[in-house]
Amino acid sequence: MAKSNAALIKSRLSAAHEDYLKAIYILGAQGAPVTNSALAEFLGVSPASATNMVKKLDELGLVEYEKYREILLNDSGRRVALEVLRHHRLLELYLHEQLNLTWDQVHDEAERLEHVMSDVLEDAITAALGDPTHDPHGDPIPTKDGRIAPVEGMPLSQAEPRQAYRLVRVLVQDAKRLTYLGSMGLYPNATVILSKRSPFDGPLLIEVNDEPQALDYRLARQILVAPAA
Repeated sequence: MAKSNAALIKSRLSAAHEDYLKAIYILGAQGAPVTNSALAEFLGVSPASATNMVKKLDELGLVEYEKYREILLNDSGRRVALEVLRHHRLLELYLHEQLNLTWDQVHDEAERLEHVMSDVLEDAITAALGDPTHDPHGDPIPTKDGRIAPVEGMPLSQAEPRQAYRLVRVLVQDAKRLTYLGSMGLYPNATVILSKRSPFDGPLLIEVNDEPQALDYRLARQILVAPAA
């Protein structure tokens, strides 16, 4: 039997192709227009490198690209992006729960392994973890058929003072910042109360599981919370 169109496309993709598709999806999910400059900054590459790769993805029929316009994934590109994202987040959770790596270690390891995960290994990890829905940072894990849960919560920077919230998601991937947030107990399901918001985007005074802490406003924007039950 001939390979399906999806399988043919995937066989032509490198790890770099997949990294760009995943980055375009993540940036788009954050709600901002996906431009070459935004993509270059997110991936830590030059704008020229980003432009060249986006043109290649356009030639492969995975994105819709016009100069000076927003970069959009088409259905084929979105399927690839969600598959790679599923691999990444499953690996993060497996490394964290089964191999006891800390949540600040798993991202870089998953980046190395996500491109070589077979369907057999994916299914085995899924079964071992009990078909999980979220990774250690609270990010939703796409399903095998390409569905993903909507973003839950709002930035901690927008929380109402003196109300209890449950931390649902941390958008930070940088290991040093994750270590710092972990030292304050800012993990998914932690109870967080905003005690005081400083003016001019100054630090927030918060309570994390009843412990007082001070948190940079920029980091607070990357922590999503929902009202505590």
